[in-house]
Amino acid sequence: MQANGAAENREPDVSCRNGAPNGDSSSSGAAHSNGPLPAINNGSAAISSGGGAVEGAAGARKKKHLSQSEEDVIRLIGQHLHDLGLNKTVDLLMKESGCRLEHASATKFRNHVLDGEWDKADSDLNELKALMHSPSAVVRMKFLLLQQKYLEFLEDGKVLEALQVLRAELTPLKFNTERIHILSGYLMCSHAEDLRAKAEWEGKGLASRTKLLDRLQSECSLSNPAPFQPFASLRKHSYLPPSVMLPPRRLHTLLKQAVELQRERCLYHNTKLDGGLDGGLDSVSLLLDHSCSRKQFPCYTQQILTEHCNEVWFCKFSNNGTKLATGSKDTTVIVWQVNMETQQLKQIRTLEGHAYGVSYLTWSPDDTYLIACGPDDCSELWLWNVQTGELRTKMSQSHEDSLTCVAWNPDGKRFVTGGQRGQFYQCDLDGNLLDSWEGVRVQCLGCLSDGRTVLASDTHQRIRGYNFEDLTDRNIVQEDHPIMSFTVSKNGSLALLNVATQGVHLWDLQDRVLVRKYQGVTQGFYTIHSCFGGHNEDFIASGSEDHKVYIWHRRSELPIAELTGHTRTVNCVSWNPTLPGLLASASDDGTVRIWGPAPFLDVEEAEGFGNAGLNSNCCSMDS
Repeated sequence: MQANGAAENREPDVSCRNGAPNGDSSSSGAAHSNGPLPAINNGSAAISSGGGAVEGAAGARKKKHLSQSEEDVIRLIGQHLHDLGLNKTVDLLMKESGCRLEHASATKFRNHVLDGEWDKADSDLNELKALMHSPSAVVRMKFLLLQQKYLEFLEDGKVLEALQVLRAELTPLKFNTERIHILSGYLMCSHAEDLRAKAEWEGKGLASRTKLLDRLQSECSLSNPAPFQPFASLRKHSYLPPSVMLPPRRLHTLLKQAVELQRERCLYHNTKLDGGLDGGLDSVSLLLDHSCSRKQFPCYTQQILTEHCNEVWFCKFSNNGTKLATGSKDTTVIVWQVNMETQQLKQIRTLEGHAYGVSYLTWSPDDTYLIACGPDDCSELWLWNVQTGELRTKMSQSHEDSLTCVAWNPDGKRFVTGGQRGQFYQCDLDGNLLDSWEGVRVQCLGCLSDGRTVLASDTHQRIRGYNFEDLTDRNIVQEDHPIMSFTVSKNGSLALLNVATQGVHLWDLQDRVLVRKYQGVTQGFYTIHSCFGGHNEDFIASGSEDHKVYIWHRRSELPIAELTGHTRTVNCVSWNPTLPGLLASASDDGTVRIWGPAPFLDVEEAEGFGNAGLNSNCCSMDS
């Protein structure tokens, strides 16, 4: 142990007319999942089976009055069935319910787009104009239609027709001239493959037209697309209200959102969100609520590493998760190999000669090098080549100096180091001094991903940002008690602080506000290192002076796990960046513990769908 000094407004009902005709239909086509949607006539006429009595009985039968939510559900089911190609079932559903899937003009528009009948689709837009949230959206929608028309002409080799669309139809819209310049450049494409590659476009056919229709249905606006990305930069903008035309695959989207919400509220969920917004639903069951057992979480000792012969002050997994480095008061660094299948660790190298002990370690971005620092009275820094075990640099600016903390620049060619003697330095891999900042007693250092900003906690209970390029600095975090250590999230937006006598604090670095104070940990004036970890860095772990490891969900102030086993202060924890179920802790008891899931899980627990008896292990959490 080291001591240191929403909901959207509903449109007028145009989607359901219980017992009333719903407009004419103008298109019919073969039923297939991505094909044209047949217009549905949902009149109230009874279906005759050859007898007036049957007709009269059907006509006398009273239809159940549907609420707005019930009508919405019917339309969502109808859309999903249509996407599956079950159009006859859709017809029966709409007739029996008295609803219609979408406005008749929207059906015509959909079919004309899928058939590539661009003039008719343009005419349909004029009919739909009165139903739009913003009539000016017609211009944006026309632009998307004409862009598709232009690209299809080019792919077919009809250069003159494409040029006519560009000059006589797209340009007069006076919309997004920057995009028009990019489109004009496609005239120089030598062949269709070149066009599709430069435009990042699927080519003429049902696939690109379906994608176009999805964008026309969605709430988006082609305002400032990047070059060669015709639809990549889309801003939110309301086109057709959902009462006229449902957003694409709306039921599927709602189900995915429901699955993701359940997983976000699950305190122990620590795997990829396969059924999230960007994934499918094939890997989850919609018949059961999501449930994770605590047994799936890294709460169980998998291995105890006892090769150090004194207090272990630091531990850190490599960036690729394949190695663990541990530093000790016994003057050695031990490098361990992680078996990515069994998750067992094996000692592969011992780095010796750190006379004052090793209190801090950091891996280079590519995991080739490892830098080791000592405690307060140490003026030396060691830079090791982990692959060869050779010492590349042993750096010391002065015997009166203190080099107790270090951070790599994202380029992997430079690092910053310093201590509490009043300065910190920027150096190259050979230890040559590139820059220095005087008058700062540094407790901990970090580099942001921009490659320019260095974060430093100092003796004034703050973290400041320093820029070596323009020699500016600014205050980012201000605490009321000493900051013993800090770490920054992968995306650079959050900082996790261990604050003397206060515990673990989470700060938003962009807004410069304290987000959360985590409860339970015992933190005095000893240096304890916490970490982000788990899938998507949803969890936070920290050592403690009460011999425990504490784990919190990032959005919950109360710990979800307290890991016992160490017999003295836990100085440092490290979460494996590629194996979310693997956690390491280093303690003054001379051991490093490797934590993982329970050694035996039944099938239901492993899949994350526990029975009623397991649900108590998965707490729900309000954001």
